[in-house]
Amino acid sequence: MQLLPSDRAIALIDGNNFYVSCERVFNPKLTRQPLVILSNNDGCIVSRSQEARDLDIPMGTPFFKAKHLVKSHGLQWLSSNYTLYGDMSARMMAVLSEFSPEQEIYSIDECFLDLSQMMSKENLVPYGKKMKERVYQYLGLPTCVGIGPTKTLAKLANHIAKKNGCFGGVFAWAALNAQEQMDWFKKIAVKEIWGVGRRINENLQEMGITTVYDLACANPEMIRRRFSVVLARTVAELQGVSCLAMSDLEDVPRKQQIISSKSFGQPIQALPPLEEAVASYICRAAEKLRSQNSVCHYVTVFVRTNPFAANQAQYRNQITIPLSIASADSRRLVKAALFGLSRIYQPGFVYKKAGVILSDIHLAQHHQEDLFTQINQKKSVQVMQTMDHLNHLYGANTIILASTGATRNNPRFWRMRANHKSQRFTTRWHEIPLVKT
Repeated sequence: MQLLPSDRAIALIDGNNFYVSCERVFNPKLTRQPLVILSNNDGCIVSRSQEARDLDIPMGTPFFKAKHLVKSHGLQWLSSNYTLYGDMSARMMAVLSEFSPEQEIYSIDECFLDLSQMMSKENLVPYGKKMKERVYQYLGLPTCVGIGPTKTLAKLANHIAKKNGCFGGVFAWAALNAQEQMDWFKKIAVKEIWGVGRRINENLQEMGITTVYDLACANPEMIRRRFSVVLARTVAELQGVSCLAMSDLEDVPRKQQIISSKSFGQPIQALPPLEEAVASYICRAAEKLRSQNSVCHYVTVFVRTNPFAANQAQYRNQITIPLSIASADSRRLVKAALFGLSRIYQPGFVYKKAGVILSDIHLAQHHQEDLFTQINQKKSVQVMQTMDHLNHLYGANTIILASTGATRNNPRFWRMRANHKSQRFTTRWHEIPLVKT
């Protein structure tokens, strides 16, 4: 194996147990405690502290299967607080953007930075430590940094940094010689490579490809024929050939379909609360539609009962409503969705879930106007822009549609369960932590 090229340096910075870490910033009592964060409706475990991992709690397991550990091992648990996590993510990305002019935000807790034009290979590890220390100093969030000549190798480097404390949370391939690089390739199972899922791993195992080294030595053309061009690119990236370019947020492809659906915190039988839920979901979907400067031509509504409630009558249905003119106006989309809901709603059933789907999506400036429409498109766009601006400036749901039922006198009992959620410390004045002296 030849020495990996050192003329290009891509860093991947990843927040450690991100949801857990965000909670610990504002509640230090949770430090060193086994802690899990639960998914929507407090159903499954979506984030675990290292102490919880040490209790052999699998990721994604239903919480009721681990609830016995609350008494026996002091397991702590919290409902997901996505408002807090999203804001902390934005702050972390803003801090990291100061270290490179080229940043690609990959997920809520991960981003790539291109360091190629900024430093020599000898300075990569110190620079990585500086990034890690800055994020912790400003936000209190622990991170790991992996640096390599390609995105795939940066991901692999991050994996090594996270699993091996001897590196202090920062690992760079350029800091190793060819033999040391090969040794690490031989130590790591092929399933740890970015993009190698369960099925691909099983097929590779059957071919005798069990480690990163085995895949890196494979013929990319053979891999392309047996699997796909995507895995062939992964092989090339492991060999130091960059196939995945850095992309800016503006280059992220627009969604061709937007779905908003949730299970209810409590079952619903009557139509009015079902209408409130559907209106709320479609308003959220419409916000996403407008955020990518798009409009849609079709609105689909679906409802279903609880398939696991064997003692209840079962029903599920959906309907698609075409719009005369493509739109991103929440008012028009809600009107279409509620019309569709009225057509598929059946009394006498206990509904557990509902959702909406926006489809046939394209750019707002590309949709065809209707000469005979009585809809003032310009005014519609201005109203939605004003609503989005105020909600962004003063917080979500500052301006809402009455059909969503979000009033002080309406408890909206259909909302998802979040019985143990922390405060939104960074985005709500009345929830800022108080320091007592």
